[in-house]
Amino acid sequence: MMAKAAPLSPLAPAHFPHLPPIAGVRLATAEAGIRYKGRTDVLLVLLDEGTQAAGVFTRSKCPSAPVDWCRAALKDGTARALVVNSGNANAFTGKKGAEAVALTAELAAEAAGCAPAQVYLASTGVIGEPLDATKFKGVLVETAARVSPGAFEDAGRAIMTTDTFPKGASATVDFGGTKVTINGIAKGAGMIAPDMATMLSFVFTDAPIAQDVLQGLLAKGVVDSFNAITVDSDTSTSDTLLLFATGKAGGASATEASDPRLPAFAKALDGVLLDLAQQVARDGEGARKFVTVDVRGATSRQAARRIAMSIANSPLVKTAIAGEDANWGRVVMAVGKAGEEADRDRLSIYFGGIRVAVEGERDPTYDEDKVSAYMKGQEITVAVDIGLGSASDRVYTCDLTKEYVAINGDYRS
Repeated sequence: MMAKAAPLSPLAPAHFPHLPPIAGVRLATAEAGIRYKGRTDVLLVLLDEGTQAAGVFTRSKCPSAPVDWCRAALKDGTARALVVNSGNANAFTGKKGAEAVALTAELAAEAAGCAPAQVYLASTGVIGEPLDATKFKGVLVETAARVSPGAFEDAGRAIMTTDTFPKGASATVDFGGTKVTINGIAKGAGMIAPDMATMLSFVFTDAPIAQDVLQGLLAKGVVDSFNAITVDSDTSTSDTLLLFATGKAGGASATEASDPRLPAFAKALDGVLLDLAQQVARDGEGARKFVTVDVRGATSRQAARRIAMSIANSPLVKTAIAGEDANWGRVVMAVGKAGEEADRDRLSIYFGGIRVAVEGERDPTYDEDKVSAYMKGQEITVAVDIGLGSASDRVYTCDLTKEYVAINGDYRS
């Protein structure tokens, strides 16, 4: 099958950001013909000895074979190579799937000069079709001979499926007097819902951080980034977020969570994760509008998150936004079905900064023309004040258009 380029999302950034080289990280891409012809579909990353790894994965009870492999690899916590393929998720593939990841790891280990247990794997694409790992034979060795420190944009493109643009983000931060860099790439456009998404994301840093501390930073950082986005409420079998720390910036390793160098690093990491997560939501299949859902006045943050996700996942709310209709009745519906404490007569609802409903009815100052003009924009904020407490939360989504149905109706064709 020839690769078909999807129209670029109108919410795409103007260009791929500059991701500077990171000491200890080298990348290259290749064409292995996993599903499509005429496009790169394999990413190989070689990591210097001593690299520490952390990971967060799908909570699906039907995880892919690569997810199982990575969870096992994290028990050791060191990494020397990462292999990612697009076109085939290697999920729901039984013993053949386990055999495919074992062979892929063996081939990558040969190319990287390491043990198979130090190889991390991720796959994205069609579920339920066996992955022919023999296609990696020769490809990984050849690709290993071409790795370079700055190939992050090529890497982002190689892991795309229905994405319309590669996703990248970068930050630099002072780490106890030493400048360290954080680079991340991601893919995802559909089957996006916590936890985490049909989402693959790989983040790299040269900061010296021990594996258990790195894991704690990642687990915390994902809460308000990748676990706060949704496109269609469907959680993938393959969600994988991996963070690799080479330690090549120098200095003593941060072995305790209380290390004074970590707060600034954590803030920068959180920023990279949020940037990537929002790009995934902006590239939602068929999306034309990026939507922020703010909930305040809830009885707890957990309640605020559940209400926000109920709104963000509602097909009726999302199609109303696609139709540029400030239909607050659908927002009321989504609040009411969330299963959290709410009082109809205390609700206030806003589109942008415009209050459209208050105290259980339409706002007496409601101006249809003003609200309609706001709804024509590409950036929409829906805000709800529950009126019962002081807790708040925020999630991100996109509208739901006819193109979403067309993309997914044709996906296996």
